[in-house]
Amino acid sequence: MIIDAHVHIFTDSIAEKAITRLAQISRMPYYTNGTLADTKEKMKLWNVDAVLALSVATKPKQQKTINEWACATQDHRSVFCLGTVHPDAPDAAAELERFSQLKLYGLKLHPDYQNFQIDEERLFPIYDAAAQLNIPIVFHTGWDPLSPDFVHAPPALVAKVAKLFPKLTIIAAHLGGMKRYDESEEFLTDLDNVYLDTAMCAQFCSVEQFSRIVLKKGVDHILFGSDCPWSSSALEIQFIQKAHLPSPSLDLIFSENAIRLFHLPIKN
Repeated sequence: MIIDAHVHIFTDSIAEKAITRLAQISRMPYYTNGTLADTKEKMKLWNVDAVLALSVATKPKQQKTINEWACATQDHRSVFCLGTVHPDAPDAAAELERFSQLKLYGLKLHPDYQNFQIDEERLFPIYDAAAQLNIPIVFHTGWDPLSPDFVHAPPALVAKVAKLFPKLTIIAAHLGGMKRYDESEEFLTDLDNVYLDTAMCAQFCSVEQFSRIVLKKGVDHILFGSDCPWSSSALEIQFIQKAHLPSPSLDLIFSENAIRLFHLPIKN
């Protein structure tokens, strides 16, 4: 079984506009048109059994609407959704309490698109609430083309937050820091409450360093993710297979860790 735990899907009404804008920012190709229907079609083509869809509220007023759309979009079989809150929303921490009602499986925060540094104290009430509610947080970490000259979530600060909130489950996307793999290897491999996903590693990480980080971190702390539509699941699967990890390790990375961490109702 393969679960892609880092996929982006948009409503049909904004998908074309969103993909076009984001492609201009990233200057990268895209592998789906951003809609649920096309994403499901491509995942079938790429032999992916289920996805975790990540959405981000870029304005405070968007969080409830996005979360309700995410709730309605998932089928709890092959499509599972994380929710979002915005750091500037006065009810951000309270919105997390709705996640259980909406059956959302975690929280996605993007420091670049939501304009915060990961260790800012104004985020602490959100981190504390997520920890208390046992809601894992997926952070974009490392470099991002939106703000290429300033890294909002470098691995060292991810480690700082993890130590300040030891009961908080953190998934540091992009192997702990896109284009910051040396720092990820230095600061994140020994923290038990920090997990890493593999999104975009095929684009930016060497197979040798990927293998080293995975083995240092432990395969029980690695989740498969592609960052689709900005990479394809197929490309990222091929990259991981080049690392020549043993089959039991691949089972953990490709599905078992995501099922366990996000409490997905899937029998592997």
